[in-house]
Amino acid sequence: MSDASSPVWELRSLREVVTKLVDGSHNPPPKQDTGLPMLSARNIDGGQVLFDDYRLISESAFATEHARTRIAPGDVLLTIVGTIGRTAVVPDGSRPFSLQRSVAVLTPSANLLPKFLCYQLESPAIQRHFEANARGTAQKGVYLKTLGQTPVVLPPVDVQREIVAELEKQFSRLDEAVANLQRVKANLKRYKASVLKAAVEGRLVETEATLARREGRTYETGEQLLQRILEERRVKWAGKRKYREPVTPETEALSELPEGWVWASPEQVSAGEPYSLAIGPFGSSLKVSDYKTEGVPLVFVRNIRSVSFGGENTVYVTTDKAAELSAHAVVAGDILVTKMGDPPGDVCRYPANRPPAVITADCIKLRLTSLGVDPSFMEYAIASRLVQDQILGITKGVAQLKVNLANFSSIALPLPPYAEQARIVAEVDRRLSIIREFKAEVDTNLQRAQVLRQATLQRAFVNG
Repeated sequence: MSDASSPVWELRSLREVVTKLVDGSHNPPPKQDTGLPMLSARNIDGGQVLFDDYRLISESAFATEHARTRIAPGDVLLTIVGTIGRTAVVPDGSRPFSLQRSVAVLTPSANLLPKFLCYQLESPAIQRHFEANARGTAQKGVYLKTLGQTPVVLPPVDVQREIVAELEKQFSRLDEAVANLQRVKANLKRYKASVLKAAVEGRLVETEATLARREGRTYETGEQLLQRILEERRVKWAGKRKYREPVTPETEALSELPEGWVWASPEQVSAGEPYSLAIGPFGSSLKVSDYKTEGVPLVFVRNIRSVSFGGENTVYVTTDKAAELSAHAVVAGDILVTKMGDPPGDVCRYPANRPPAVITADCIKLRLTSLGVDPSFMEYAIASRLVQDQILGITKGVAQLKVNLANFSSIALPLPPYAEQARIVAEVDRRLSIIREFKAEVDTNLQRAQVLRQATLQRAFVNG
């Protein structure tokens, strides 16, 4: 690979080496059900222009936008808002498209190869330049004037061609390795889903019914356990206002459960206290002006991920405000489910190492009875395809997909005998631990691949 310190390399500004430098629409036309595509930064990834998720705009609006950007094969696309610095060359034969503000269009001059420009714009030195010069609060972006001042190096075309060929040879091997790692990651995800599926179908461990027969003993079935839970609830309610039986699950379209299991609704397995099953506050009950930098933490949809609670950017409310929102309080062990998302239904338990908190809008809290229901089992059950398909079936909405709490209250959860729940949880924990170890190793290797890619680009443009 040629040395960037050679005297034949020229240092220029980006504006000097391109014949066109424009960005996409700052005021995107209204979305349409039919029309022509308007792409954004999310459509530029992996060095490609992706047509898998985009807005449609009218033909007349498209004509105006396309006339301004004049996107043509060989142009370089650069993301300049949000995730800054991803590039792609518009390929020959590409379908017509326009762009939102988050993407800039650059037409390289005759003495600049488009792919060479892409690789240079993705090099560490220029990525640092973008990071240092990005502006904005909600989303950082690079303005066109700043972008035009980006320092780039311009060697002779034959040197550019040599560098591109060498980079593509090295990146071809690296991309193949990354693709293999991504396949492993996808397989781990599928294996996790199959583990949870087997768990809630009674195929992961020996059932309590089978064990009891072999050992010549009796056992408490899931149905008997559920009746015990419901009877306990009635007894605790005595002397209060009129008792209301919890809703029963909708099971008509579901398959038969293993011997000794029963279907139960979230309301039936809840603690039975007021607000054991509740959603977060909405409207004026909790406003952005209530947010503080210390106090009682809030739980947002973004914190609830598949069988994992996360997110360090915590927002708080005062203790007085938390008391006012006590109906929405969560404590260690509570099940949290997203009622909004793409799709809704992510689930996790609120961790034991975190203080009591308050859920926000679009979160569901399920506080389980302590009488024979393992929170980990219910977490895994809700995360399984068996329950996720039910949640998908009650999801409504066009602009935003949401789940109604009343509908969620009557989904069907599998309830095995308590001893069987414990065995299932132990086996799922064991297998998920192995999956996490493999995933961590894959993620480490993916990070190494990215570091290697950046190091390779750094060597190619050492003076860039």
